[in-house]
Amino acid sequence: MRFNRMLLATTLVVVALVVQVSVLARLHLPGAVPDLVLLTVVGLALVYGHVGGCLVGFGAGLLSDLAPPADHAAGRYALVLCVIGYLAGLARPENGRLKSATGPMVVVVAAAVGSTLLYASVGALVGDTAARHVGLGSLLFTAALYDLLLAPFVVPGIMALARRAENDPLAEASSTKAADVSSGWLSSGTGLRIGSQRGLRVKAAKARVARAGRIKGVKRL
Repeated sequence: MRFNRMLLATTLVVVALVVQVSVLARLHLPGAVPDLVLLTVVGLALVYGHVGGCLVGFGAGLLSDLAPPADHAAGRYALVLCVIGYLAGLARPENGRLKSATGPMVVVVAAAVGSTLLYASVGALVGDTAARHVGLGSLLFTAALYDLLLAPFVVPGIMALARRAENDPLAEASSTKAADVSSGWLSSGTGLRIGSQRGLRVKAAKARVARAGRIKGVKRL
């Protein structure tokens, strides 16, 4: 991942994690908790693709595993978000531009349901049966509902920031300048610019025309 991607992803994930732990987790809503970190991973994956989404998901999940008041084994949520980020990145269009909001909303619902199921499955493997006591059906419904209600306020903004970072004006200016410089020099490496070479050719042509005019004048005499 490029540096601007890593910086933006780290900043957004940290902010989302702080808001989720300090605000959303304290709302005491029935069932699941709105997962702002998951929505951040989905938004970035829809712009960066499956590889970037996988890396962002793993980093975001690992931070969530280590952030208090985490009460599960470290690496559990990292695995979940790594898989979700990869799958969400597969839904990224080739041009990186989504034509409607239907696609992202479907991805959000699938990510909410998939992350809950995967988290409960990994928990069952390590002996965590909390999902059974709460009710897996209730968790799936509330997770999808909360994330779907929160997604319109989060995912479009995340995607817009990611696209803006991808189209960095400084990077574009430097690449344009490099293209102009490379196209302005001769491939033979003589150090002469193409514009200067054209000017020399024009001057030489004018000199030939003037010489031909003088020769014709001498012949007429």
